[in-house]
Amino acid sequence: MYRVMAIAVWAAGILAAQTPVDRSWSILESGLKDQAMERRVKAVRALGLVVNNERSRKMAETALADPKPEVRAAAADALGQMGAKASVPKLIDAIKGDKDTAVVFASASAISTLGDPRAFEFYYAVLMGERKTGESLVDSQMKMLQDKRAVAQMGLQAGLGFVPFGSLGYTVFKTATKDDSSPVRAAAAQKLIRDSDPKSAEALMKAASDGKWLVRAAVINAIAQRGDSKSLPAVLPRLDDENESVRFTAAGAILRLSK
Repeated sequence: MYRVMAIAVWAAGILAAQTPVDRSWSILESGLKDQAMERRVKAVRALGLVVNNERSRKMAETALADPKPEVRAAAADALGQMGAKASVPKLIDAIKGDKDTAVVFASASAISTLGDPRAFEFYYAVLMGERKTGESLVDSQMKMLQDKRAVAQMGLQAGLGFVPFGSLGYTVFKTATKDDSSPVRAAAAQKLIRDSDPKSAEALMKAASDGKWLVRAAVINAIAQRGDSKSLPAVLPRLDDENESVRFTAAGAILRLSK
């Protein structure tokens, strides 16, 4: 009993001797090594708050190789949040090699946040189903766009982000639960807003007549935000679209681009 008490006193002394910074690193490192996936996710997300720090960056990069995709996706988000431009090559590797859709999209979002133009290549391919070179996506990549679990896992954040009218939220949510890639492609259209490549402008004009209303609405919204009046011919027919959300979005886009 005395031995147990002695160990407890010794352990308490060690903790007391640690600075708040030391304790913080210990807590995060312990969380990243925890057997529970949920704790690892929470720990790696917290790393995103630690900017301009080599130690936090390397810890997040290590988490990119975690056996659980939830942890890998959180690691990608953290690297983007902390502004880890040095981690772009590892994020690119995740986009090319990870088998989980949520991880791929989280990695693409991270490099987009970090200002790497290669993100536009990815989002173009998601929207159009082919690369800017015209080369088709491989089967495994196309299957990613049909992954309902991944769409739900992303929380529809990107897919809902473009909606100009809050009341559409529930409708968009119901659309997203169906077995199609509309929310993911709609999100990709929004990511192309800042891409100055003429090929992206052409892709958005073409997608303005997409078979899915959610994609059409997102694409028209993206065209408006790009301020590209040359794309007006693709928007004008949408004033007669069968979907009222698309019609409203087209009307707003035309007014914005006609100034």
